[in-house]
Amino acid sequence: MSLFTVQEALEYHSMGRKGKLEVVPSKPCATQKHLSMAYSPGVAQTCLEIARDAQQVFTYTNKGNLVAVISNGTAVLGLGNIGPLAGKPVMEGKGVLFKAFADIDVYDLNINQSDPEKFIQWVKMVEPTFGGINLEDIKAPECFQIEETLIEEMNIPVFHDDQHGTAIISGAGLLNALEITGKKMENLKMVVSGAGAAAIACCKFYSSLGLPQENIFMYDSRGLIHRGRKDLNKYKLQFARKKDTGAMQEVIKGADVFIGLSVKGLLSPDMVRNMARPAVIFAMANPDPEISYTDAKAADPECIMGTGRSDFPNQVNNVSGFPFIFRGALDVRARRINEEMKLAAARALADLAKEPVPDEILDAYGLKKLEFGPDYVIPKPLDARILEWEATAVAQAAMDTKTARKIIDPDEYRKSLGTRLRQSQKRIREFISSYNLNL
Repeated sequence: MSLFTVQEALEYHSMGRKGKLEVVPSKPCATQKHLSMAYSPGVAQTCLEIARDAQQVFTYTNKGNLVAVISNGTAVLGLGNIGPLAGKPVMEGKGVLFKAFADIDVYDLNINQSDPEKFIQWVKMVEPTFGGINLEDIKAPECFQIEETLIEEMNIPVFHDDQHGTAIISGAGLLNALEITGKKMENLKMVVSGAGAAAIACCKFYSSLGLPQENIFMYDSRGLIHRGRKDLNKYKLQFARKKDTGAMQEVIKGADVFIGLSVKGLLSPDMVRNMARPAVIFAMANPDPEISYTDAKAADPECIMGTGRSDFPNQVNNVSGFPFIFRGALDVRARRINEEMKLAAARALADLAKEPVPDEILDAYGLKKLEFGPDYVIPKPLDARILEWEATAVAQAAMDTKTARKIIDPDEYRKSLGTRLRQSQKRIREFISSYNLNL
């Protein structure tokens, strides 16, 4: 059941000041002295300091807390190739989440360019402005080429959230699901419905967690990914079986895990009943999963079931990842977000799910009790503790792998994060309340 009507959603974006973001000065500009320091001639002093030492850009500008959310609108949410103009509300929304969950400032950049080479060149040219690049809603397979090239050729973190966000959050859930069921990563049989950016990234990430690639059976709209097919790009070929072993309803027999990143209704109750019990099912098609929570539980009452929805347990929501991953990466001035940092994020989330849940989280979700188990393998997205756990783990992994350019004390850093977020949220609440919006 939807929490809002279509009209309410449209009014949310259009009432008062249009859109969802506003640029606000962080320094006063009310006197002649302020004006002369903010711009000419006082600004020249900071320019000279940065020209002398490039690292001073982090002292005198917002670069260290500024992320670009960049998209060409070729794969927007469940809407497809609607273009950069129609995709702009999504990118603004991403900016809201960065700020609300991790106090990161964002400019959304919606680029009218589908050629991957030209897109790459454009993004590289804006590097001096930003501390990090969040690629968003770019279709496969171009998104792989774009991200891989930018990671190699830029000196700031580049992260395609459509790929890695889903991988990291579902990976955390998978780690805990295996602990609960007693299954071993190296022995799993996994069936994957979908072969786009998210599905391929998920499977690569699960391999980093210890899942043998030969244990993965990946399906696209034309069937099993296997080497006898002539229509596969190099990214799908990474997960191609040696030969066609049959349709999903046959191959899923005895499978331990189902990963869905496709469309509604592809997993039937009979297919669940044929899986190795207790089954682990992450049906993440949005807004409607490959099988509903109630149907999956009816077929296997002991299954561990996750979806992308907030109205059922174990929500796989990217907001549990990208704000905190960038927070940790920015605060140690990481050159990139590497695999070790992603693994650290997933393990931190998995560990947090085992901690007692504070009353304020229970109240936020209207729950009386929530504890580690089949219906709670992933922390709730509104759990403010994620910032301290995940950002600290990411920052530590960046330092451990020598991609950090700034060394911090992780214990002191962890303590500072909660204070920073509370102060940021207080400013935001006061600012928004000044608009007198009836929301």
